[in-house]
Amino acid sequence: MAAAGNRRRATIRRIASRPGRPRGWTAGALGLAMLAAGPGAAQEVAATAGDFGGVGLIEMRNARFRPDGTLEAGAAFRRQRQFWFLGFQALPFLETTFRLTDRLDATAGRGATTDRAFDVKARLWEESAWRPALAMGAQDVIGTGLYAGEYLVASKRLWDLDLTLGLGWGRLGTGADLGNPLGALSGRYRARPRTVGVGGRPGLGSLFRGRDAAIFGGLEWSVPPALALGLEGLRAKLEWSGDALRDERGGYPTRITGLRGEAATRLNVGLQWQPNPWLDAGVHFVHGTDLLLRLSLRLDSAQPPAMPRPPPPALPARPEAAAEDTVPALPAALRRAGFRPLEVTVAGAEARVAVAGGRQPTLAQVAGRVARAVQPLLPAEVERIAVEWHRAGLPVARLVLLRGAMEAAAQGAGSAEEILASAALSPAEPLAGFRPDLGWALEPRIALQLGDPRVGVRWQASGAAGLRLGLGEGYALAGSLAQAVAGNLDKGLPSDSVLPRVRSDLGRYAREGRTAIPTLYAERLWSPADDWFARLSAGLLEPMFGGIAGEVLWRPQQRPLALGLDLAWVVQRDYRQGLGALGYSVATGHASVYADLPIWNLGAVLRAGRYLAGDWGGTLEVSRRFDSGIEIGGFATLTTTPFRRFGEGSFDKGIFLRFPLQLLGPETASRATALIRPVVRDGGQRLALDNPLFEVTREGRAAALGRDYLGLLR
Repeated sequence: MAAAGNRRRATIRRIASRPGRPRGWTAGALGLAMLAAGPGAAQEVAATAGDFGGVGLIEMRNARFRPDGTLEAGAAFRRQRQFWFLGFQALPFLETTFRLTDRLDATAGRGATTDRAFDVKARLWEESAWRPALAMGAQDVIGTGLYAGEYLVASKRLWDLDLTLGLGWGRLGTGADLGNPLGALSGRYRARPRTVGVGGRPGLGSLFRGRDAAIFGGLEWSVPPALALGLEGLRAKLEWSGDALRDERGGYPTRITGLRGEAATRLNVGLQWQPNPWLDAGVHFVHGTDLLLRLSLRLDSAQPPAMPRPPPPALPARPEAAAEDTVPALPAALRRAGFRPLEVTVAGAEARVAVAGGRQPTLAQVAGRVARAVQPLLPAEVERIAVEWHRAGLPVARLVLLRGAMEAAAQGAGSAEEILASAALSPAEPLAGFRPDLGWALEPRIALQLGDPRVGVRWQASGAAGLRLGLGEGYALAGSLAQAVAGNLDKGLPSDSVLPRVRSDLGRYAREGRTAIPTLYAERLWSPADDWFARLSAGLLEPMFGGIAGEVLWRPQQRPLALGLDLAWVVQRDYRQGLGALGYSVATGHASVYADLPIWNLGAVLRAGRYLAGDWGGTLEVSRRFDSGIEIGGFATLTTTPFRRFGEGSFDKGIFLRFPLQLLGPETASRATALIRPVVRDGGQRLALDNPLFEVTREGRAAALGRDYLGLLR
């Protein structure tokens, strides 16, 4: 068996390393070798990523995937090219990659320009003992089209070798080894529409089309530590690329003969090192001319590394006798636990505890900490602890815990599941009266702009201080002050938009508003009825707009659906972000549907209405939230603004990441939010207000409580 395996390895090496274009018999031999590999382990060895981001060989993708939920960010550098990428294993079978390329302006032959791309890869079936894994994907599916290509690829593991064979179209088919096999089905597949322009449009009309296709393939060898000088996780890669181009001079025709920018060879080689679950580094020699270095970092969104935190306080024993004289001490105990007590009453067997603030981000964690804080001070006869959680002046939820269930879990005779099963969730009652409450925060802020043709990323880092004075019954005064400290966002090119410049003057706002008042407003948030919430705000609502805005939300606790309506009349603020205004005003607003989808903790938001530039349309947002609290998603907006009038990017779209800061160690309810827009334009833009109702109240739903029920004991 060992001798047969060695012979098969030798055959594969000869095929993969043979110079010149592969002919039909070589591709067939590699395919037969993959099928003849015999029973092999499925994906037991961790996959590695390619130079463009996403799992693959070197420049070509294979049929391997990262574990579900993996988030990966990195860069690859070679002469005249820099690739920056962010990848997300969005579903067990779906890989997504956003990439930003800083490259030589091949049209001018000098200077630099940027290119943005979005890639997807889907698993068609998994590897079995005799069947290879099979995947299909599209590169640069929403972009300028310079790197656009599609592929069908199979991978099969043979002991310490992972073999890959695929067929590419578009940019991945410029090797032109054979005619497009889909041309036999329809003549329309023999022509590939291709427009390189402002980008952003889905290239669905070009998928798997073109006169030619190319064969690609290769192998990845897990080098034994004895041969790798003790290095664990070292891989050697050999690849025959379907892409025959080194750069983009002159684009790419259906045949590559005489083409400027053609690679010296399609054979690429490299070494890659994964010493641990979070690092992937490599050095590759590509196109026969260029040395490339790549580095990426990744984390498991479901189980990210977290800084050690002290264990939650123990649940003290219940007093043996009545202790009514200690009830007035409950507010002080709640303050020591980090909460702001709003109302505390004890009547018979139930204690009602209304709190705001706290360092915990979810209802389960808040309720568990409140129960620990009041346990030693409650009379012995109290059996129910009703925790009412308020956020931004809103009564978010009321959770009644059985005191005995909490005590049993603390003694090891119960569990968080039993506490949840015995708990009761209902709407919280609004609190009347004047209740002054002052909150403040200091935080860093990052503003990003992508798509500048001279610099791939423009940014500005600021420090911000915010104050919020709550007055009771949902009334509040709020404001913030920001100071820019670093960045190059202020050096961006002036906007060329033909629409009202509601966002594209971001660089000018950064330049003239280094010391700014981002917000200064009065508002009220209240609950007019069970499961109904409302907000009314007036003043400087966000850095670029001020005015008056209102919102109403129906968010039933027991249903996976919520409906909202927001309306606003706003005036554009001056560039200094002071108290002045420009001459532009607009009425804007949207109807929104929020839904929890029944699989993979997915959520969706659908909005329809009028945007800041006066355009009408809709936005679809889809996100996935993990038990760790990390949430990753994307959105796209289509409006009445034509693609050409919109400008670069064609329509508004982006990716967002929300990261709970408690993973970094300290107990806090705050989350860091990163928003990546491939380009900032004016079409499809909404107001960016503090305290949107769904975000304030989403943790009060039954679904959120069920997802984080273990937090009752944290």
